[in-house]
Amino acid sequence: MKNQAWQVESFGENAKWQEVAIDKPKQGQVLIQNHYSSINYKDALGFTSRGKIFRSFPMVGGIDLAGEVVESKSEEFKIGDQVIVTGTGLGENYPGGYAAYTLVDAENIVALPKGISTRQAMIIGTAGFTAALAIHRMQSLGQANDLPILVSGASGGVGSFATLLLSKGAYTVHALSGKSQAHEYLEALGASKVVNLEDLNLGDKPLDKIRYSGCIDNVGGDFLAKILPYIDLYGNLASIGLAGGHKFQTNVMPFILRGVSIIGISSNNAPMNMRKEIWHSLANHLDEKDFARLKVEEIPLQDIDQHMQRYFQRKVMGRLLVKIK
Repeated sequence: MKNQAWQVESFGENAKWQEVAIDKPKQGQVLIQNHYSSINYKDALGFTSRGKIFRSFPMVGGIDLAGEVVESKSEEFKIGDQVIVTGTGLGENYPGGYAAYTLVDAENIVALPKGISTRQAMIIGTAGFTAALAIHRMQSLGQANDLPILVSGASGGVGSFATLLLSKGAYTVHALSGKSQAHEYLEALGASKVVNLEDLNLGDKPLDKIRYSGCIDNVGGDFLAKILPYIDLYGNLASIGLAGGHKFQTNVMPFILRGVSIIGISSNNAPMNMRKEIWHSLANHLDEKDFARLKVEEIPLQDIDQHMQRYFQRKVMGRLLVKIK
C-alpha cells in the first residue's frame, strides 16, 4: 500500500512529492483512501510556506478530503463507508488530504450524506461548507432579505458558493469582484448585480445610507471597516477572509445605533452537530444543475504544485478540485 503525498519538511520549504509512511489505526481512528481533495487559499499558504499554517513538521497538506474507509478501529465507521473531513486541524495539526491515504480520528469525520458523491463533496469542500456556515449563522440571527446581501471576493471558492446558496435561498445578491472576466460567471450563479470596489464608492462616515441587509466578506482589512456603515438595522456581516489584511479599525456607531452584528466564521473548529446539519442541508439543496453552474477545474494530485501560486496571482475562479484516486 503506497502512500504518495505532498509533504512539507519544515517552514520555509515548499512541499515535496514523496512516499509517506502509513500508520495503523489506533482505537477511535480510521484510515481513509482519499478520492478527492481541493485547493483552498489556506492550502496555498501552507504549501508554499507563505503562511505559518502547519503546527508541526513534517506535514502533509490539504485541509479537506472525501474518500472511503479502508481500515477502522471505530464503532461509528466501517470499511467501505464513504466519508468527508474538513477542518478540525486536517492538513494543519495532523496529516491532510494531499495523500493517497489519511489517518483520521473518527470524531472528526462526517459520513457522506445521501445525494452527493465524494467528487461533489469536494467541489463543495471547505469553501462551500464555510459559505453555508456563514449563511446558517446569519439566519440564526434573523437575517432579513428586503435589501441585497453583498458578497465580497465573490469569484473565489467561498464567494461562489455564497452567491449560489444565497440566490437559491430567495436573497438578492450583489457580487463584488475585481475580475471583469468573472461577471458572466457570477450572474450565472444567481447574482443580480456584479460590482467592483470603485462602483461601491465607499466613504468614511461613521454611518452612511443603508444599502445592504447583510454582507459575507472574504476580504477583511479596510474593506470590512468601510462596508459596516452601509448595513441595515440588525443586519449581519459574516467575516471569513483576510485577503485585504487581518487588521481593521472602525467605530461603534453601526453596532449601537443600528444593531449590526459582525459574525466570525471559523469553519475549522465548527461543532460536529453543526457540521452534520450543514452537510446534510447542502446535500439536500444542491442538485446537478447547481454543480454544473460552478466553475470547477479538476487537477491530478501529483500536479497541484503547478497551481498553488495562482491564488497569489488572483488567477483562481471557483473551485480547484484535486483528483486523488
